[in-house]
Amino acid sequence: MSTISIRVNHRDSELIRKYAKLKNTSVSELVRNAVIEKIEEELDADLFEQALTPMERTYTLDEAKKELGLQ
Repeated sequence: MSTISIRVNHRDSELIRKYAKLKNTSVSELVRNAVIEKIEEELDADLFEQALTPMERTYTLDEAKKELGLQ
């Protein structure tokens, strides 16, 4: 396992520690889960944007079958 260090001011440190205690988890697990969740949200948002991007070309069912060698 690897270690990543972050620097926070005293106020933020206390807030994070108290929140972790409230949630009955470690600071390490709290931060790890928050970062992973943030990354997943951004990736989901990127994929959503890609899905909304108009296609350059559309195909009929017959064209798709021919392109895929199914005819």
